[in-house]
Amino acid sequence: MSAVARESVPALMRRLRRDPAAWTTTADIFVILIALSLPWSTSLVAIFAAALLVSMAPFLDVKVFLQTLKRPICALPIALFALAVVGTLWSDAPWGVRLYAIGPTVKLLMLPVLFYHFERSARGVQVFIAFLISCTLLLAFSWIVAFDPRLALKSDTSYGVPVKDYIHQSQEFTLCAVALAYPIVTLLRAKRILLAVLLIALSLSLVVNMMFVIVSRTALVTMPIMLAVFALLHLKRRNIVIIFCVATIFAGLAWVASPQLRETTASFLRDYQLYQSQNIPTSMGMRLEFWKKSLRFFKEAPLIGHGTGSIRGLFEEAATGSRVVATGIVVGNPHNQTLNVAIQWGAIGVVVLYAMWLLHLLLFRGEGLQAWIGLLVVVQNIFTSLFNSHIFDFTEGWIYVLGVGVAGGMVLKTNSRRAALATRDSAKP
Repeated sequence: MSAVARESVPALMRRLRRDPAAWTTTADIFVILIALSLPWSTSLVAIFAAALLVSMAPFLDVKVFLQTLKRPICALPIALFALAVVGTLWSDAPWGVRLYAIGPTVKLLMLPVLFYHFERSARGVQVFIAFLISCTLLLAFSWIVAFDPRLALKSDTSYGVPVKDYIHQSQEFTLCAVALAYPIVTLLRAKRILLAVLLIALSLSLVVNMMFVIVSRTALVTMPIMLAVFALLHLKRRNIVIIFCVATIFAGLAWVASPQLRETTASFLRDYQLYQSQNIPTSMGMRLEFWKKSLRFFKEAPLIGHGTGSIRGLFEEAATGSRVVATGIVVGNPHNQTLNVAIQWGAIGVVVLYAMWLLHLLLFRGEGLQAWIGLLVVVQNIFTSLFNSHIFDFTEGWIYVLGVGVAGGMVLKTNSRRAALATRDSAKP
């Protein structure tokens, strides 16, 4: 029996090497595993991403892949990574810090890989479903942990947060809740009421969890913007008015019923007042202090910045007073994506970042689920990056890479088919 097994493994590997479809399926599985593990683990995401690259190598058409890198949607993420590498040359930070600071940009190199793969794969929708399923499981676990915090997978986590932290969880729940709006409307128009009701229930469950368990202030700000984008793109004016009225009533009821929502909203003004009057390092106060200092750092080196990994050293030099006051806090992240890039690589880096966002937005101008998900991921990333460095953060950065990469590949595939059909039709006599 063992001899047969020893003989079958090499035979299986030889068959796989001769079968590109088998390797394509393997690569699809690894992307699905990335989507499943993203809400839960950082290590698994890195492992599955490495496995994806290995599984793509045997059937990769190098010439075609290199041609795809010339597309601006691929070239700009690579350019941001290249800036991080080159930026180490003029940084004053220790070399260990410089090299470590390159790390957050490495994930952007996966965007061209995912564009290439899902322009050829037929399993992009399964990736989105996998992420939704994983977030649904996280939702259930969040309610369990809210009632019994001892079941959390982290001992120092927030209330109702089983893994990672409440900012990541709110980002994932917000994305899923709003993304479901498109299939819900599509199903209602097709008279598939039961499935539409199930998705409505899931979407509302995600929102209710954020209202009554825990929600980040970033999610509170960005969720209405995301809903407004959907309404303007996909609903008629009369429906927009009706939904706005319903949403206003729901928000009012949530405000009355949810102490968590009232506390989170009230903290905006309270944090600002404590920072202004007493220099207390509240969440909002620290952000304002970080932004004020960051603008000063940018003015000192507006063109090419201070170099990769320079942020913490600059904040150390600018700190005044003890570290129990806002002006004395030292960080390596100004909690704003634009300022993060501007400090390190100046106006050149900001132009590259904004050009990448813009071209990725334009990629998703069409109709269809993939265009909606891709657009939503970019919009969410742009607005949440006003308060965090979400391209460089692990979870949010990977949400961007996975969402834009998979949806972008699907859109490119659809566009290629339409172009081929148009060419064929124009060639007919």
